[in-house]
Amino acid sequence: MTQNLVSLDLTDNLPKFDAALDAIEGLMDVFVSLTPDEVRQLTKIGDKSETFCRQTLAILDQNKQALPPGFDLGELKRDLAAFDALRPRLIRLQALAAKCADTQVALGSDILSASYDGYRLLKAFGKADNVTPLKETMRSNVRRTAPAKADSAA
Repeated sequence: MTQNLVSLDLTDNLPKFDAALDAIEGLMDVFVSLTPDEVRQLTKIGDKSETFCRQTLAILDQNKQALPPGFDLGELKRDLAAFDALRPRLIRLQALAAKCADTQVALGSDILSASYDGYRLLKAFGKADNVTPLKETMRSNVRRTAPAKADSAA
């Protein structure tokens, strides 16, 4: 094989991995899921608006007597505390998801590269009987993904 970006056997770790994911999913039962349309319609907090929100909360907290009975300052404080607590965990989860995605891309690339190498070896050693069914499969699949490789391998 000319390429081996990652060598990985997950067999022993899959039960632990799945248990960890189950635990995370269980903890996230209270989280919400929004449709893309709902996300588009929401006002979103950014760096500048976050500063505004924090300053507003501080001033509201100093002037509780001016708030109408229906304004739930406690809920605003809880939302901000949850927002702050979630941020570093979301960053960690995003990094882990990106690492999983990168590993899958690397594994797929290793698989395809090794398959090209193996195909060329079969051709070179005259295993025509075994290569014939692969040729057509390779031609149809590779046209969509890597035309330059297909030309050199076919």
